[in-house]
Amino acid sequence: MLREVERWLARRSWPAAERPVDRLATAKQGARVSVVLPALNEEATVGPIVSVIRRELMAGPAPLVDELVVIDSGSTDRTGEFAAAAGARVVHRDDILPRLPAVPGKGEVLWRSLLVTSGDIVCFVDADLRDFSARFVSGTVGPLLTDPDVQFVKAMYDRPLGDEPGQGGRVTELVARPLLNLHWPLLAGFVQPLGGEYAVRRSLLERLPFPVGYGVELGLLVDALHTVGLDALGQVDVGVRRHRHQDGQALGRMAAAIYRTAQLRLSRGHLVRPELTQFERGEGGFEARTYAVDTEERPPMREIAEYAARRAA
Repeated sequence: MLREVERWLARRSWPAAERPVDRLATAKQGARVSVVLPALNEEATVGPIVSVIRRELMAGPAPLVDELVVIDSGSTDRTGEFAAAAGARVVHRDDILPRLPAVPGKGEVLWRSLLVTSGDIVCFVDADLRDFSARFVSGTVGPLLTDPDVQFVKAMYDRPLGDEPGQGGRVTELVARPLLNLHWPLLAGFVQPLGGEYAVRRSLLERLPFPVGYGVELGLLVDALHTVGLDALGQVDVGVRRHRHQDGQALGRMAAAIYRTAQLRLSRGHLVRPELTQFERGEGGFEARTYAVDTEERPPMREIAEYAARRAA
């Protein structure tokens, strides 16, 4: 590991308990905090997450969180209904920036969320978490409220796979971590580079392009490094993350999108074939299934006329 990364780990990695919620509420000093949950068919978990945030971070005379928004990206279950009943503002992806047709993908939802939130700090939280703790929000937001030099904070945690500790995060270990260590070694100290729980200053987010799909976390992290430097990035230990794991086929598509995102940042080139073929056994033997790899990116939000007009109003 680079000595610069070792120094960064000692300086920019913290336990969540280091910044209690009551201390953070005092440290806000007028700053607004928005929490965004991108959600697609998460009726089993979105309500409990919203309830914890409402109860522990939005109640009382000095709330830590000012705004809680669930962006529904086309759920066919009761995700939106359950989120609203728990106290979140629910916005459908397609109702945001309607002049620009939405494309499927998590990054698309995160990008559009900047148009319907107002916080100086935006905290993203995946909507499929089980046994959710408010530390995922307070932990990542904390350094941004207490250190003006910090601009981007990711959560770090253990990721069990079933009953096996530390076996989650397969795409991280097989794809993202090797890519980062080989090509962006300054980011080798991030424990969970693909984690969906992180907080960022709006002033930085609006300057970054957003890959529309699964590559969004790696893309934002790499671009943040080049935009503000390693010392402006940090990570906070929030304990254990439990969530719904995807199957191997879905992980393969995720890995391809992440590799594509890295490739674009390395060369800004084009894949010869931006598709991934996988195989499933059918009645007649193995059958090929070909999927497009996410290749589209949204521009920095400050280049969008509607966003500029909203900020000027």
